[in-house]
Amino acid sequence: MRWFRASHRDLPWRRTREPYRVWISEIMLQQTRVEVVIPYYERFVESFPTAHALATAPFDEVLAAWAGLGYYRRARQLQAAAALVVRDHGGALPADDTALRALPGIGRYTAGAIRSIAFGQAAPIVDGNVARVFSRLFALPGGPGEAAWEKRLWTLAAALVPATDPSAFNQGLMELGATVCTPRAPRCDACPLARFCRAHALGREEAYPPAKPRAKVERIERWVLLAVRPRDGAVWMRRRGDDEHNAEQWEAPLVAPAEADTGPPAGARELGSVRHAILATDYRVRVFLLPGARAPQGAGPGRWRAADATGPVTTITRKALALLALPPAFTG
Repeated sequence: MRWFRASHRDLPWRRTREPYRVWISEIMLQQTRVEVVIPYYERFVESFPTAHALATAPFDEVLAAWAGLGYYRRARQLQAAAALVVRDHGGALPADDTALRALPGIGRYTAGAIRSIAFGQAAPIVDGNVARVFSRLFALPGGPGEAAWEKRLWTLAAALVPATDPSAFNQGLMELGATVCTPRAPRCDACPLARFCRAHALGREEAYPPAKPRAKVERIERWVLLAVRPRDGAVWMRRRGDDEHNAEQWEAPLVAPAEADTGPPAGARELGSVRHAILATDYRVRVFLLPGARAPQGAGPGRWRAADATGPVTTITRKALALLALPPAFTG
C-alpha cells in the first residue's frame, strides 16, 4: 500500500472515487491496454457524465464513442446496466455486491473493484495481474483454467484485503502486476514484496503461473463487396444483427468465397486485400468494387450510408473503405 501511494501511475480514473467513473474505467480496461483506454475514457465520461446520460443516449452515439475499443458487447451491456441503475437505484451505482452483480457486464472481479475503490469496502479482486502476483508470491501449483487454482487465488484475496484502505491495497496489487511483476522479465529488484516471494527465492519467477497453451490460429478467407453511389460517395451497408459478432455495427457485405459459385460478381474490380485478426482468427479479405450503383445481389436488407453518417462501422469494412480513399468520417 505504501509502495502504491508513492509509485502509482497518474491515470484519469484514479483521480476520483466517483462510482460511475470507476465502473466505466473497469469495463473499458477489460482486455484492453491502459494507454489505449485513456483517451476513450476521457471522451466517454465527457459525453456521458452520469448513468442517466448514458441510459438515455441514442445507442448509435454510445457505439460511436466506443468504436475502436473492440469487444462491442461491453458497450451494449454498459448502457443496459445504466438503464437498470436509473430505474432501480435512482441513478446511483449500488454498493451492495449482489445488486452490482445483477447488472449486465459486472462479474465478481468488477464488483470487487467498484466496491473497494469507490466505496472503501474490503472486497477481494482477482484479475490477470493479481493472479500473477499471488501465483509467484506463494508459488502456487496449477494455472489458468484450473478451478482449484482460481479458487485458491480468491481465497487468498479475501483473506488479505484489509479493512483500512482496501482501495490502495487492491490497486497496488494490480499496479504491481502491470508495471513490476510482469509476465516476462519481472523487475524483482523494484518489487516491495520480493523478500516474501517464494518464486523469487526459487529463482523461478517466470514459471509461475504457467503459460496458457497457444490456441491454433484459424485462417478465414472472405470478400468485401463495395457498392458506391457515384453522385455522393455513399456506400451500401447492412447492420449486423443482435445475435452476431459486432452487433449493431454497419458493414459492407462480407461473403465467403464458397457462397459465390461463379467467383466475384461480374464486372467487379479488385481493389486489394486487407487483414484483420480477432483473437485466434486471422481474416484475409479481398476487396471488390462493384460496377454501377446497385446493392449487391443477395446481400439482404440494408441501405446507402452517406460519408457523414453517424454510427460505428466494422473494422474490416473501415479497412476496405480505406482502399477507396473515402473521407475520414467514413474510413476512421
